[in-house]
Amino acid sequence: MAQRTSDAQEADHFTISHAGYNRPWATWIAHQLERLGHQTSLLRWDPPLSVPLTDALRDLLAAPGRVLLVLDDWYFSLGPRTDTEWTQALGEVVPADAERFAAVSVATRALPPTAAALRPVDLRDLDEHEARRRILRRLGIDPATQADEPAGAAVPRFPNDPPAVWNVPRRNVRFTGRDAVLEEIHRRFEEGGRQGARVALRGISGVGKSQIAIEYAHRFGNDYDIVWWANAGYRATAREQFADLAPRLDLPAGQELGERIRAVHEALRTGRPYRRWLIVLDSADDLTQIEDLVPEGNGHVLVTTLTQDWAAAGSVTEVEVAPFRREESVAYARRRAQRLTEPEADQLAEAVQDLPLLLNQTAAWLAANPMPAKDYIELIRRGEANQIGIRISSDYPMGFQTTWSITLNTLQDKHPETVELLHLLGLFSPEAIPVRLIESARPDSLPEHLAALAADPIRWHTALRRLSESTAVRMDYVEAHESEPFVDQVAMHRLYHGFLLSTLSEDRRETLAAVAARVLADADPRNPTDTRSWARYAELLPHLETAGVLSGTEPGSRELVLNCVEYLRVRGESRTGLRLCEQAVARWRPRLAPDDPDLLVLVHQHANMLRRAGRYQEAQAMGRAVVEQLSAERRPDDPDLLRAKNGLGGTLVALGAYQEAHDIFADSVRAWSEILGPESMRTMQDRSNLANVLALLGRYEESLAAHRDILLVRERALRPRHHRTLLSAQRYAWTLRLLGRYTEATSRQELNVRVLRQVMDRYTPQSLFAEHNLALCLRRGGDIAQAHTLMAGVVDRCVQRQGPRHPDTLLVQADYATFIRQHGDLDRARELATTVAERYRELTGPGHPFTVGTEGNVGLVLRAYGERDEALAAAERALHGMTEAVGAAHPWTLGCALNASGARSLAGDEEGALRLSRETVTLAKTSLGETHPLTLSCRAALADDLRALRRTQEASKVETETLQQLAETLGPQHPHTQSVRRRKRPYWDFEPQPG
Repeated sequence: MAQRTSDAQEADHFTISHAGYNRPWATWIAHQLERLGHQTSLLRWDPPLSVPLTDALRDLLAAPGRVLLVLDDWYFSLGPRTDTEWTQALGEVVPADAERFAAVSVATRALPPTAAALRPVDLRDLDEHEARRRILRRLGIDPATQADEPAGAAVPRFPNDPPAVWNVPRRNVRFTGRDAVLEEIHRRFEEGGRQGARVALRGISGVGKSQIAIEYAHRFGNDYDIVWWANAGYRATAREQFADLAPRLDLPAGQELGERIRAVHEALRTGRPYRRWLIVLDSADDLTQIEDLVPEGNGHVLVTTLTQDWAAAGSVTEVEVAPFRREESVAYARRRAQRLTEPEADQLAEAVQDLPLLLNQTAAWLAANPMPAKDYIELIRRGEANQIGIRISSDYPMGFQTTWSITLNTLQDKHPETVELLHLLGLFSPEAIPVRLIESARPDSLPEHLAALAADPIRWHTALRRLSESTAVRMDYVEAHESEPFVDQVAMHRLYHGFLLSTLSEDRRETLAAVAARVLADADPRNPTDTRSWARYAELLPHLETAGVLSGTEPGSRELVLNCVEYLRVRGESRTGLRLCEQAVARWRPRLAPDDPDLLVLVHQHANMLRRAGRYQEAQAMGRAVVEQLSAERRPDDPDLLRAKNGLGGTLVALGAYQEAHDIFADSVRAWSEILGPESMRTMQDRSNLANVLALLGRYEESLAAHRDILLVRERALRPRHHRTLLSAQRYAWTLRLLGRYTEATSRQELNVRVLRQVMDRYTPQSLFAEHNLALCLRRGGDIAQAHTLMAGVVDRCVQRQGPRHPDTLLVQADYATFIRQHGDLDRARELATTVAERYRELTGPGHPFTVGTEGNVGLVLRAYGERDEALAAAERALHGMTEAVGAAHPWTLGCALNASGARSLAGDEEGALRLSRETVTLAKTSLGETHPLTLSCRAALADDLRALRRTQEASKVETETLQQLAETLGPQHPHTQSVRRRKRPYWDFEPQPG
């Protein structure tokens, strides 16, 4: 019983009896009465079957005050109780205490005739005002009485008004019991208060976790404005379904996945447009694949899982789900198969060990077939499934084997084409079986009888309905604007899915796998780089392994795998992409020749994914092995060899071996130019790689010229909004910034970002780096506030999408640390800069330029703290390390030298500072030119060192020339110019560059 009290002094008390199913009506009615000063108690109606119904009704009179019954179909069917029992009980109990009883009805069935003594008022299909009026009149309360709601109070929603946003599987009208678990979930959520709460339902397969989650969403749904369900068994599916919440909330997000996910996270975190929300992540057994979807905020997240990982993570409380209690089993079985007596239901529950899934299956079979219950139960107990010709795996409990086997046998006898369809469904991932794709597959891709079934809408939907009624299959309908709703997907319980596969012979399974693979291959858009095809690839991905596509021998199957890998690469889903590559390589290598074209492409992509995951040494070993193999067998201009070299070059870039990578890319460009022409798309790809490595070598002008040429070619050959054209535009703007041409770089990058937001997910690496470059452009241009907002958002998205140790995350965090050191929180900057440097050291080694450069950035934080000796040591180490890594004349080394001269000056070594500044200015003029911002910074530092040694005339001359050149190149009001004019010594921040 849940006690509800008010501060009012009136003595009227109402006990509201409800059957759980319509708890929203009970809580809403209680709220209406409490607003008027009355006291209420909620009393759940679920009397044990052992208690006569007459006694159970009479026991209600022991509750305080008047008793208001909320009558619905469940109220009458719990037990179950017959209409005769209800007629008798109502006739005996109500007339004698008619003034104590009152009732409202939301039932869809006819009430027993003797219920008329309760004078129930019908609340179905009413608006809130009329429902309130009828209830108060029935209770003898003036409906005109009004009371104000406390400001900001959370009030129950009127039950006929559903939550504003709702996406939950249909309610199981046969749901029974589990009230203790449901109330425990509700209690855990309530304890979370304004901070929100996360609860995991953990239990074995088949114990009813998903059904409990569905019932909770329906029973307590009126507490929320948003109730949203996502199948979390597969990462790609979970992300798509979570992102689907964005348009339902009318969020200003694009069509791309990551942008919609980010928008949903932000909306839930801030409580705008809705503050009360419930997110259900069903079958979330792999925490590492799903945890980045769990939203923050003061709402509620309900997870169903087989594992204890969620509770171990610390932020989620666990509720363990056990099998039914025996009384729940008996009640459920008797409601599902009404011909069962109580002893028979008890024996059935014992035979299936009170497992809800098995009870549903067995009771459904008994409801549809005339076999005596005792004979059926005896079959289950003996485990004689082999009597009915079904091969059984020993991995399943004998009771489960037998009950499912009997169901299959019955379906096979009565509806063989339904069983054929069921077998094919078993070859797809169980969480979202794409029946719409099967129905619309080419006729020659399906067996003849299934093709005929799919071509007949009536037979097709009849077969699906039979599966839904007889097996653990749930249908998901899609509402069509101009036609009847259709079944887009079905979900099958994983326990049944695994068992179904175990009943198939090896030959049968291979035959069906080939059919499933053809269905999926037919649905391949064959254009994985086109953002318009990404939703389809996300739909296909979960089925590749189950359907046997990874092991498929047909060209269409292998093409689909490679296209899915490319889709994941372009989209930046490196974890999922690497996993798919590993699965496919394991299957392809044993049966394909080492030089098979498809295998070579897969290995190339595998190395790409390893590199993107930061596993550089593994990627290098794999790339070199393939290059050595093909070099011994193929001509130097062989396309497979050139592609392998290109992949190895990318890994060498990640490892900091820029010159070797440059030589590989230059050779590839020459070869492709001879084979396909200098402006072919393949040539342009390798020219782009070459342009990138030129920038990493510090040859900025050459890199800029190359990127400009590539951009012009791609603008002519590809559409302007093509992702490769946009990538070239981004690279061009990035290099403009490196050259100090900040105004043009900012203008171009702003346009690039605007277009990318229209056509691509803001969580893809391309989008993240585009926005990051824009933030850097704005920073260099002096727009600090906008730069900070943009950069912080990019950092958050990188951490969310890739994790805190991913190379992309470290790159943007390195720049963010230098930004907040200059413009924000020095303590946080120190912590972040140190963390980034340590992680780069772990990822790339101590001598990598990124490790050296970010450790130099830590030195700048130490200088800001006034730790002069430590700052000097860090600056000198960075100068030495960068010289070793990329040479003395590289812009990165020049920047380290600028910082080292500053550290020497601060530590009192004016002569050493001056000597280093002179050397650095000379090298900078040669490497970067007279007017590059870094050259001018070095000259300003030189003037500072001259002043420190009282060489004022020379210092004044250098300073005047430097200010004049800064005013001419950047403008007299530019922050850099103003800083030098104020004689603030320049410094240099190391920025890791994307490869």
